[in-house]
Amino acid sequence: MIARGSFNAMRQLLQGTGSGECELCNSPLPPRHDHLIEPAARQISCVCGACAVLFSSGGKTIFRRIGRSVRRLDSLRLTDAQWERFGIPVSLAFVFNSSLENTAQAFYPSPAGPVESPLDPDAWDEVVSANPSLGEMLPDIEALLINRLSTPHSYFLSPIDECYRLAGLIRKHWQGLSGGGKVRHEIEAFFAGLAERAGTATKKTRT
Repeated sequence: MIARGSFNAMRQLLQGTGSGECELCNSPLPPRHDHLIEPAARQISCVCGACAVLFSSGGKTIFRRIGRSVRRLDSLRLTDAQWERFGIPVSLAFVFNSSLENTAQAFYPSPAGPVESPLDPDAWDEVVSANPSLGEMLPDIEALLINRLSTPHSYFLSPIDECYRLAGLIRKHWQGLSGGGKVRHEIEAFFAGLAERAGTATKKTRT
């Protein structure tokens, strides 16, 4: 099932980088700006810093502030057998905790947009038990982003807007039946950028 509200999220994240206005106060936005998510609609809003600070990441308001922190989980334990139990038909996916459904939900990017994949809760709980950092994910705004296309596999604790941005890139650049070289290049560049952000964050933490 295509994710409800996913097309709005992807369109917003793939719009021009230097133009636009805050969707709450209409002030001009810089290229790098904050995002809010409305969990009920899975709709992402671009906002200025002054409006972003009005919302928390864990509150019970209509909007929740999406953070920018990215963590690479090099020590994540996810066996092939556990992955198969997830039942996700492709090698890219993201899993987040939904405050509305009170459960973990899995999605994978496709040429038509993010597709929901039913997730066995017991299988997910088993992986969380082996990886305590996953139990710290903030509902609705953080996700485990899984890339099993690469060797070795890579895993990130990522802001949810980055997951939708990846889905948007795949939908935008997909060609033919297999996707083509352009979409593969975009996927590789996306994860390289994410890894760079995660590495920069680690260096800042250590200093």
